[in-house]
Amino acid sequence: MILETKQAKNAISILERSYPKASYYLDFDTPIHLLVLAILSAQTRDEVVNSLSNDLFSKYKSAKDFANADEEELCGLIKKVSFAQKKARSIISACSIISERYGGTVPNTMDELISLPGIGRKTANTILINAFGIVEGIPVDAWVIRLSLRIGLTASRDPEVIEKDLESKVEKRYWHNIAYVMKAHGKKVCKSGMPLCSKCQLKDICPKNGVSKSR
Repeated sequence: MILETKQAKNAISILERSYPKASYYLDFDTPIHLLVLAILSAQTRDEVVNSLSNDLFSKYKSAKDFANADEEELCGLIKKVSFAQKKARSIISACSIISERYGGTVPNTMDELISLPGIGRKTANTILINAFGIVEGIPVDAWVIRLSLRIGLTASRDPEVIEKDLESKVEKRYWHNIAYVMKAHGKKVCKSGMPLCSKCQLKDICPKNGVSKSR
């Protein structure tokens, strides 16, 4: 079941009011650091990624530093993340392009960002929103996919289709943080295994798509 637009907007407003402090979850100081952490975060817990920040950014501070990094040495510093070797290569390649083509400055357009190795729409939206305050779309990660389906905001599992569905139902003033609001709700209430539907702020609205057991 898919919520009607009015119901969907009401559901989003309820979630926004419920998690007013929801924000991006990776610790970064500069756009290049955000880009690196965002690449590392794919299929890896936030706590693991954040735990690497101090050692990683004390050694590599700029795009040029990462571009010139030894792959095996970089891989050793990020070995806790999934697909460390592949991510090390993506970071070095992306930072080489940034260093050579953009003078070491992370580009701030969607087209430029998604042309970089290791950067898809989700990561590009994340960088635009959190590094530059540019809101062109909604980052769609695993949390957003799962909750959007369950709550009835989309019928698709395709991230690009989900992004368009959300953009049609979520007021633009919420685009910058709706992904983080959904993540907060997913961690606290709408858990993957057995959601706490009886305690959910959306229990009178949510169609509970795909839920077989709840508490």
